[in-house]
Formats: sequence, C-alpha cells, structure tokens
Amino acid sequence: MSSAHAIFDAPGPRGQRITRIATIASVIFVVAVGALVIWQLARTGQLAADKWVTFTQPAIVTYLGIALKNTALAALGAAAIGLPLGALLALGRLSKYAVLRWPATAVIEMFRAVPVLLVIYVFMFALPQYNITLSIYAKLAIPIGLCAAAVMAEVFRAGVLAVPRGQTEAALALGMRESAVMMFVVFPQALRMIIPALVAQAVVVVKDTAFGYVVSYPELMQAGKVLVANTQDLIQTYFVVTVVYVLVNMAISWIAHRLERRMSGTKNSRIPLLPKRASFAKPTEMA
Repeated sequence: MSSAHAIFDAPGPRGQRITRIATIASVIFVVAVGALVIWQLARTGQLAADKWVTFTQPAIVTYLGIALKNTALAALGAAAIGLPLGALLALGRLSKYAVLRWPATAVIEMFRAVPVLLVIYVFMFALPQYNITLSIYAKLAIPIGLCAAAVMAEVFRAGVLAVPRGQTEAALALGMRESAVMMFVVFPQALRMIIPALVAQAVVVVKDTAFGYVVSYPELMQAGKVLVANTQDLIQTYFVVTVVYVLVNMAISWIAHRLERRMSGTKNSRIPLLPKRASFAKPTEMA
C-alpha cells in the first residue's frame, strides 16, 4: 500500500470531479484577487517606473547585497549552534540514564514551546541586568540557534529511532560497546536519512533571521526598514525584500529536494556489520 493510500482512500469519480472543480475555482479566485491588487496598485501609481528606479541604483543594490550577506551569516551562526547542540540533546534524550534524559527533554520541550522572539528579548533585556553583554550578532544568532536546536534534536531522535533495531543488536553481538554502536553504526545511518529534513529546517532558520530588526542587526528586514524610512516606497521595498527571501528559501528547498531524492536512492543500503562469509576449501577427499 502506498503512503498516500495509507492516510486516506483514493477518491472515486465523484470525488475527483469535486476536487477538480474546487481546484479550478481556487485558481480563478487567486487570479482574480491578484488582478484586483495589481489594478489597485496601478490606479494609485504604485507601479510607476519612478517608484522602482531606486532598486536599479548600484548603491541600493550593494546595500541590499550586504544585508543579504548579513542574513546568511546570522543563519550560518544559528545553524552552527543548532546542529551540534541538537545532536547532543537528541543523544541525551535517548540516553538510558535519567540524569541525562530528563534535563535534555526539559531543554528540548522548553525551546520548542517558547517563541524565538521571546528568547531574543531575554538576551536583549534580561541578560544585561546580570552584566552579560553580547554583540548584536550574538543576540540574534544564539536565540535562533537555541530554538533551532530543539527542533533539530527531535529530527535527530526520529532518525535514530528509524534505524532498524537489528543493526544495534548485530553490533552488540559482535562485542561493541553501546557508545560505539551509537557513534559508528546507528548515528551515521540516521544522519544519512535526516539530511533532507535538516536542510529543510534551514528555511526556518533563514526566516527567523528576520527578527534582526528587533536588535537592529543589519539583515534584510532591517535594511528594508531603513530604505522605507528614506524613500517612502513601502510597497516596492518590501516586495523586493520578499522576492529575495523567496528566492533564497526556494534555493534551500531545491537543495533539500535534491538531497531527498539522492538519499532515497540509497535508503536500502546499510553499513555492513558482519564480514562476508569466508569461503572454505573443501576437505581433501580421502583415497
């Protein structure tokens, strides 16, 4: 049974007809709304050429390019925190020792439930009261990294649990320690399966960098805010910023899709635990 049929039954002729009609109606509605928006923008002069010439100036293009670079740096910094911390939290939650499992579970559940913006406010207003002063970059990258680590921990844990139990049992039967089994047998296979999900999580991290305006970090949203204050072209500026975000996230999603297809082609491969059966020579026949 396919995965789609496992969730719901395939629609019959009547269901397919209703789905087709609903799809056509939805497309017509979206096109109509888009046409209405374009007509309203044209009527109010928002589509005039002089409203968009700003974004053809080299200085503005360079300014947005620097903002895009800062966005990438913030996302990379958050990922550098979230990936290793997420792996450690996942291992802690999977541990058989309660002293490791319960704290890791508490940290994961807390940062999964708390909004990123609230964590940023803690770094902005609470920590300075205890003489903990961080750079603007750290006030953005660390909160995003902590919240991303909680999500990535669950991704890592799901990957580990997806590895067939027989792999662990075979490794233990060979005399390997549990820590070695996790490090050299289970975790590499889990990592190979969850790489597409981790890359897809990068889309969320990139979008979370938009909170940079809160700490005045010069990323894309903050750059757009500054441009609006200077040019008064609100619609045009945020449209350009939106297009940049969409293109970046589409590129990340494309990478995740390519990785998923590549990994699915090797999903049945396993790390060999046992050596191939040795070939023994037949005993010499006795005369």
